[in-house]
Amino acid sequence: MNGRKRIAGALAGVLVLAGCSDGGFNGLYGTPLPGGADVGDHPYHVTALFTDVLDLVPQSSVKVNDVAVGRVDKITLTPDTRSALVAMTVNGDIALPANARAELKQSSLLGEKFVELSVPTAEPASGNLADGGQIPLGRTNRNPEVEEVLGALSLLLNGGGVEQIQKISHELNDALSGNEPEIRALLSRVDELATQLDGHKTEILRAIDGLARLSKTLTGQTQSLTNALDDLAPGLKIVTDQRDQLVGMLTALNTLSGVAVDTVTKSRDQLVANLKALQPTLAKLGEAGQNLPNALQILLTYPFPDYAGNVIKGDYANVEANVNLDLDTLISNFTNSSQPPIALPQAIGGGPPSAALPPLPLPDLGTAPPAAGSDLLGGLLGLIGGGR
Repeated sequence: MNGRKRIAGALAGVLVLAGCSDGGFNGLYGTPLPGGADVGDHPYHVTALFTDVLDLVPQSSVKVNDVAVGRVDKITLTPDTRSALVAMTVNGDIALPANARAELKQSSLLGEKFVELSVPTAEPASGNLADGGQIPLGRTNRNPEVEEVLGALSLLLNGGGVEQIQKISHELNDALSGNEPEIRALLSRVDELATQLDGHKTEILRAIDGLARLSKTLTGQTQSLTNALDDLAPGLKIVTDQRDQLVGMLTALNTLSGVAVDTVTKSRDQLVANLKALQPTLAKLGEAGQNLPNALQILLTYPFPDYAGNVIKGDYANVEANVNLDLDTLISNFTNSSQPPIALPQAIGGGPPSAALPPLPLPDLGTAPPAAGSDLLGGLLGLIGGGR
């Protein structure tokens, strides 16, 4: 009878648990585990996105500085199925910034997985992580799995050349043994070089940017460069064909240079003496200053002034003359003239050079009335005509 009661009680408990799973407690996952984190009376709920949650399960711990402050409530896929959404409950007394980080860790080598919440170190903390907050993929991460570490170690041991480590170690020991001072000096110089390079970081970056622009320019001129290289081949062929002539020319030039050097060497004393002898002449030319150009200017027209170049044109000369036809001045000159007749050489007719022309008859101008100006002018013209 007592055994039947115990069975009935067990069945009733199973039914109660089943009913609880339908009532919103999420089955046994909603049942607080003994020794779990104390979330307090006013917890808040946050979510975090992970690219991979490994074997994390609900009811796993949520820790801050390795202290359990909450639990994992639920793990689901995002609608795009590219990441996992982890829902967590955190103690309301734990204050975290809005840009907090979430990392998936393992308590020991074979221990359970848990979520570690931490304050960011690469940037200053800002805001508060409140109820309903979400930590994006950019601020979540996971540690390597033991299987991954063992797999990498296996790859290293099997195909990574570990068998050569001993040989490399021996070679390094042989190279460094007895050269400790030089190695230390080299390291010091390397440190100094690194410091100098860091001090010229701006110039190095500018040079790299300049090389980038040059590379871009050359890329844009690829076709032109290709054409230039293609067209360069015929020129190189011509140079190759004329190699003997070029070599002969360079050999002759070398011989000429040797002769010139020998000549200059042998005539060095005479050349120096000539230059010293030329020094006074050059000094006097310098003292002449502006006089020398002025003298050279009239050299071509000597003995006439340089203005004669504007008058003499080849075998003839231009003459500018002013003719005064003032009758009163002419009458006065003829009346008061006391000069004897001018003897002119006989240029025409074959007469002797000493023969003189007869005196020119002068009209009686003393009795001419003023009204006879026209007759006087006619007489003057006649006189001039007779003189010719």
